Amino acid sequence: MKKTILSGSTVTGNLTLGNYIGAISNWTKLQNEYDCLYFLADLHALTVQQDPKILKDRIYSFYAQYLALGLDPQKNTIFVQSQVPYHTELSWILTCLTPMGYLNRMTQFKEKAERHVKNVNAGLFTYPVLMAADILLYQVDMVPVGEDQRQHMELARDIVGFWENRYGPGIFKLPEAYVGKVGARIMSLQDPSKKMSKSDDNEKNFIAIIDDPKVVEKKIKSATTDSDTVVKYDLENKAGLANLMNIYSVMTGKSFEEIEKLYEGKMYGHLKVDLAEIVVSTLTPVREKYLDLMKNQDYLDKLMNEGAMKAEARSEATLKKVYEATGLVPRKR
Repeated sequence: MKKTILSGSTVTGNLTLGNYIGAISNWTKLQNEYDCLYFLADLHALTVQQDPKILKDRIYSFYAQYLALGLDPQKNTIFVQSQVPYHTELSWILTCLTPMGYLNRMTQFKEKAERHVKNVNAGLFTYPVLMAADILLYQVDMVPVGEDQRQHMELARDIVGFWENRYGPGIFKLPEAYVGKVGARIMSLQDPSKKMSKSDDNEKNFIAIIDDPKVVEKKIKSATTDSDTVVKYDLENKAGLANLMNIYSVMTGKSFEEIEKLYEGKMYGHLKVDLAEIVVSTLTPVREKYLDLMKNQDYLDKLMNEGAMKAEARSEATLKKVYEATGLVPRKR
């Protein structure tokens, strides 16, 4: 039997080139080798104040982007988190097992609390438990994550330990983190000390997958580099250039040495022009398919419904065991 993989993305901002390189490009490869579940984490988005209309539009947009990027709804289970109520049911049960001290250690809570000082809500504090529920519901073997999500993966494993100490083993599978070897961390175009983020307030810092080609070109050409002119990979002293070379390497398959040789005697500007062309040629077919999908909301609704039904059927068995173990009485169907 194939091993099971689950991953998702919070529906905030727009999916970026960093998301594509770090995660989604791997997803399309994994769908042929593994039993894959991919979801839109709309409930996680509620930890930050959202405009209801924008959130609803973005859910459709993200779903269409998943499809446009090559995820096949016949090969994968692609669903919206809030359309499978078992996520929140399991989350509450696991929350009642998780010590506050463990949640206090979460680096992302501290970072988000600093950014959203006027809305440091309980959901922001406990959302790693919902993330654990997302994973544990489906008995997954692996979860593709970036380095910044490893802490949450460790918490999920800790929560399994809390559960087994109280209720015994045999219900949840311990998941492993799957991290891509190349391109797992693409940095901001204007501040290469920070990871490229779809939630960044400055749109110049990231390339959205659905950006207009002219916008993509402009963002790459204005990306921060240094005052030198020699194209050489030096992460410590040339972080901006190293970031561009990393993108170039992942999208072409060329090594840093090959890129250096290719631009020997040339300026940074030459590399930026070529990189813009590479990125645009990769993303343009995706954007065109995305725009076509967004014209047919009924089709997206149909696929969302099918995905939710598949996910619910798979997760029901886990929740039934949880009810039995905790002494809760499931509703008779």
